[in-house]
Amino acid sequence: MNKIRVWIRYIYLQSSRQASHWLEHLQTTEHIFMIAMAVIIGVVSGFGAVGIKYLVDLISGIAFGHGGNLIERISNTPWYMLLLIPTIGGLIVGPITHFVAPEARGHGVPEVMQAILTKGGVIRPVVAIVKSFTAAVTIGTGGSVGKEGPIVQIGASIGSTIGQFFRVPSRRMKTLVGCGSAAGIAAVFNVPVAGALFAIEVILLDFSVKQFAPIVISSVIATTIAHAFVGNFAEFYIPPIIMHSNIEILYYFVLGALCGLVSYLMIKVLYFSDDFFDEKVKIPPYLKPAIGGFIVGIIGIYFPQVMGVGNDMINISINNQAIWYIAFALVFLKIIATSITLGSGGSGGTLSPALFVGAVLGAFFGSVMNYIAPETTAQSGSYALVAMGGLIAGTVRAPLTAIILVFELTKESSSILPLMIVCTISLILSSKLSRESIYTLRLVMNKIQIKNYAETNVMKTILAKDVYSTTFISIPENYTFEQIVKIMMQDEVQSISVHDLSGNFMGMISINNIKDALFDHESLNFVIIAGDIADKNVQRVDLDESCMSIIDKMGKCNHDILPVMDNKNLDKQIGIIYRREINELYSREIEKIEMTSDLAQKITKMNVENDVQFIEGHVIAEIKVPRKFIGRTIGGLKIRNVYDVDIISIKTDTGTEQKIKAVPKAEYVLTSNDYLIIAGEIEKVNKLKNLI
Repeated sequence: MNKIRVWIRYIYLQSSRQASHWLEHLQTTEHIFMIAMAVIIGVVSGFGAVGIKYLVDLISGIAFGHGGNLIERISNTPWYMLLLIPTIGGLIVGPITHFVAPEARGHGVPEVMQAILTKGGVIRPVVAIVKSFTAAVTIGTGGSVGKEGPIVQIGASIGSTIGQFFRVPSRRMKTLVGCGSAAGIAAVFNVPVAGALFAIEVILLDFSVKQFAPIVISSVIATTIAHAFVGNFAEFYIPPIIMHSNIEILYYFVLGALCGLVSYLMIKVLYFSDDFFDEKVKIPPYLKPAIGGFIVGIIGIYFPQVMGVGNDMINISINNQAIWYIAFALVFLKIIATSITLGSGGSGGTLSPALFVGAVLGAFFGSVMNYIAPETTAQSGSYALVAMGGLIAGTVRAPLTAIILVFELTKESSSILPLMIVCTISLILSSKLSRESIYTLRLVMNKIQIKNYAETNVMKTILAKDVYSTTFISIPENYTFEQIVKIMMQDEVQSISVHDLSGNFMGMISINNIKDALFDHESLNFVIIAGDIADKNVQRVDLDESCMSIIDKMGKCNHDILPVMDNKNLDKQIGIIYRREINELYSREIEKIEMTSDLAQKITKMNVENDVQFIEGHVIAEIKVPRKFIGRTIGGLKIRNVYDVDIISIKTDTGTEQKIKAVPKAEYVLTSNDYLIIAGEIEKVNKLKNLI
């Protein structure tokens, strides 16, 4: 068995290496390469989405029978089977996710975002296989989750696997993961535009034209594949939305607020359930999904609508057929059932449950408004449809995706205006109540920074000594108010440092401190002195402090200028540092990284020993890690400060393959197998080469 694995691994590595060299010899532009990859990912993800749909239908048919809609089939199932079927589903899913692929547990989307932020978009190929099966079993046996979360993770895994096979760099890998995510959403919901927006707004948290083109292509290709096998039709069938009067706009503002509150509730309950099953349920993790399935089965005995994806109940709601008190109850029961399914370890998405909750919330609200003001309101189905977008905007924090998703799901253009209102209000209120979305809260709980890692590393490596100015204006504490005003006007400065009579730093005076008193400065001249109005709580900076820390300090004390102190005497000011200087240097560093990363990747792939000049007097070179650097961190070596060069990426030669770390972290520990891709002035690069 081990020999078979070794041979499979060997064949894969050889094929991957040949494919990478083949692409390199083609000398295609990055644009053409990414489009080719997008087409491949779109095709594979499209078939993956179709396969998931058929697999869910197959398992659901085995569990609850065939014929009629799912609610009817579940209602006709004996009560004891409603307890048994979801429990068996949990018993199947739990061991597989626990022992084979823990990444396949839960929503799917946060796991993809985590892979992008922490692993450069690398996702194990086995995740696609495991997620397909576990999600189909969870949904098919009545789990209260959606297909979109799994298909996003499956599509992302497909994109990552293809990227790994062709050995693309981290920057491209993230785009390919986005392509797979977009293709999955587009194919499973028949929403090509919303799929592309979802990948950009939610998965990548970034937008650029280079990313947008391949993501759109993958989305369109996957949708075309789905059309060929499933058909091209709206997911939900609704009557036209008619606004009876202009005053109805006010009702949609109220509905938006309700969507924001319920979105917040859904986020809190979901993560409460996660914590409850993790901390309070003291049984092996692989048995917990069975407990969750059993509880969902109990709810399903009385409210079968909560089981499965819930599209049938959504159709009932938007076609004005929902009973108001049942719709009201389902708002909370669906949130509870979804939270239990996912919290216990089931596999599925939260997007479809959010659509369900929005539909029944809107149906309830529309019914109430029809009773209160029947002459000025549309039918309840109109509110159900619009509230679907409100819940997506409030939980996912992606308003554009929410608006376009609902529009593409229904093909109803008259929904756009109320959708814009409800989605905006829901987003604002939900954001005020909870800073994080239903996806990003998981990352924050795992202590993962959502900021771009390249940006974060740049801010960590720029120190105060790189940015600060030794030129600053200082006055003694006994200067009068008139003297302070005169200096600020003559020198046109925003801030002045104040020192005591011994020369020690006391604080700073900014124009904001004195602007209210400027009109009465003559009477205040002999009443107020510099020591009285200096801000003594201003944060101080030392020379070796990172700009990330400095920016945090500026935010805490509400100053854009901070004093820089002598490391040996923290009461002695030696300079000043400006927020604008940090921002300018940061922008230059990011621009340098973007400009040189492609060249660095080419050097790494081609094993070129010659230096590559990218601008006048500056080169990119590959060097073996100097012996004195081995075992030390990049941040600890302070290569930028000591040698005045930048590490663009690191290539590690493991003997069987070469791994590339694009824009490595400051805490990365260098090994003897590492090669540094460095950029800088020619003489500085040569100085570092001499250490080898």
